[in-house]
Amino acid sequence: MKKAIVVGGSNGIGLAIVKVLIDKKYKVIIVDKNEPDSTAMNINDDFEYINTDLVYFDRDLFVKLSKDCEIEILMVTAGFGRAAAFEYLHTSEIERLMKVNAVATIEIIRCFYDRLKSKESFNCGVVASIAGLISSPLFSVYAAAKAAVCRFVESINIELEMKETNNRILNVSPSSISGTRFNGGSNDISQIETLAGEIICRMNNKEELFIPKYEEIFKYVIERYNADSHEYGVHSYNYKMKSGRVFNESRVRIGYLSGTFDLFHIGHLNLLKRAKSQCDYLIVGVHSSGAWKGKETFISLDERKQIVAACKYVDKVVDSCKEDSDAWDLWHYSKLFVGSDYKGTERFNRYEEYFKDKDVEIVYFPYTKGTSSTQLREAISSK
Repeated sequence: MKKAIVVGGSNGIGLAIVKVLIDKKYKVIIVDKNEPDSTAMNINDDFEYINTDLVYFDRDLFVKLSKDCEIEILMVTAGFGRAAAFEYLHTSEIERLMKVNAVATIEIIRCFYDRLKSKESFNCGVVASIAGLISSPLFSVYAAAKAAVCRFVESINIELEMKETNNRILNVSPSSISGTRFNGGSNDISQIETLAGEIICRMNNKEELFIPKYEEIFKYVIERYNADSHEYGVHSYNYKMKSGRVFNESRVRIGYLSGTFDLFHIGHLNLLKRAKSQCDYLIVGVHSSGAWKGKETFISLDERKQIVAACKYVDKVVDSCKEDSDAWDLWHYSKLFVGSDYKGTERFNRYEEYFKDKDVEIVYFPYTKGTSSTQLREAISSK
């Protein structure tokens, strides 16, 4: 059975490519953080869905997929961006933009590179962007990520040529595509199915660059940019500002939780993982001691902070404040995470009242059954 992988195949151009490949009798593996758009998929469609978030790149997953000899096509379409001035992009948003739009693409190609450099035919394509070929003010970080992909593909194709293989990576660099969700629209496969078919055809022909609507629009755009990049950039800035698509506001959900994190165990890890799944940037406050619970700590504050900081779900570690509400004054978080046993206590009733006019949600997590710090502490003390 011939197979194809579409990374980011749940929406937009990726979804259209999935549909075309299914029509060509491929079994398609969709790798995406979101489930495929059910309005576009048919229950009889031959596809498999694998859930993963490219921010936390799962190399083992892609290495395993690369060893499936029935896979003939790899298409990477995952990506996201928004029009906003650079000052409104939070550090975590910048990191996610670079990881999803550039780093993950490069890592996926690395996993499949043995297939690409072989003499056997293997078709591969990535969706970059016209923004990666010209300056794009108000899309600065997105453009930087896509520019990295463009230069990467261009360079790797030379290396593949030197290895005397016919395989190439197709760089698809479109502008905004109608029929996708990229600029707040909705999926309409009928609008992009023809484009998806052309992408697959060019990929099968081992082409290296495809700019949709090049002759109609983008040949002139690139010529204008090359003639005077500054003048073009100013024009691009003014055009976007007038379009109504620029949202100069922070869109990062900042989460906060505090704890002692003495004798770090699986319950702590699950708490941090669940908290991170509900925010974009997770700040963790570590208590100086367990005195507030009437318990001593076995591990020093500095070492506990280092342990928490080493967790991939944590973006920032700080000394906790006396009150979690005081931490809001410093970090302006939108979500406060805490164990469900605190719900209804005097302290958190007070927090509920305090945060009413601050657009802060208090999320109460049930505790994970299993190992606890208390159990570990008792076991150590009994020795």
